[in-house]
Amino acid sequence: MSTILNPLYTAVSWVIMGIHDLLTPLFGDGSGVTWTLSIVGLVILIRIILIPLFVKQIKSQRALTALAPKMKEIQTRYKDDRQKQSEEMMKLYKEHKTNPLASCFPILAQAPIMFALFTVLNGIGRGKAHGVLTMADVESAANAKFLGAPISETFLGTTSGSVKLVTILLIILMSASTFTTQRQLMVKGMPKNDDPNNMMLQQQKIMLYLFPVIFAISGVNFPIGVLIYWSTTNFWTWGQQYYVIKRNPTPG
Repeated sequence: MSTILNPLYTAVSWVIMGIHDLLTPLFGDGSGVTWTLSIVGLVILIRIILIPLFVKQIKSQRALTALAPKMKEIQTRYKDDRQKQSEEMMKLYKEHKTNPLASCFPILAQAPIMFALFTVLNGIGRGKAHGVLTMADVESAANAKFLGAPISETFLGTTSGSVKLVTILLIILMSASTFTTQRQLMVKGMPKNDDPNNMMLQQQKIMLYLFPVIFAISGVNFPIGVLIYWSTTNFWTWGQQYYVIKRNPTPG
């Protein structure tokens, strides 16, 4: 696993330091503005690179949601004949030029990159250097402040009321933006289908409420730098979804 992730740690940290060095003459080496914008710039750059995978993911999810009633019908009709059921499913996928893995592959392809992003930023909060970051860089970033709170601090790791307030606001922002982003995809990006037996639709509804709760609970352990990263990612994804869906309206 390290063989795959170490080059990603290097790439991610190199981008952070590249943006940091560009901004240092304007805001200073250890400035909170410099390090915050470095994190934001990193997220934006990565999300731009992943746009083709993102568009493919949305189209695949749309196709599977639209096909869910027919998939359910095949499963019911051939419930006692697994081979025939598989054959009919393959025919359905081939006819509509899609398959279940099409919507999963973009997510799986993004996972190592997102994990590397999280690890590098979380390492700053934990005082651990990854990639090209030196301990001096880590200390500089850890002491940099966002709204008066060091970006290395966590809600559970501080006794400062002001730091707790900043982390609470960022956790709320992260959870709320996760909810609105997921809801936008359901309402605007998926075919109209109110069938209660549509498993794809039911899964989307579960994720709509489950993900924000997971982020809210786990967010108390995230350094402020990671909370900035997740919030920026969610806002970028919301805007990107809005643009893609508007340019490629959902069929029907």
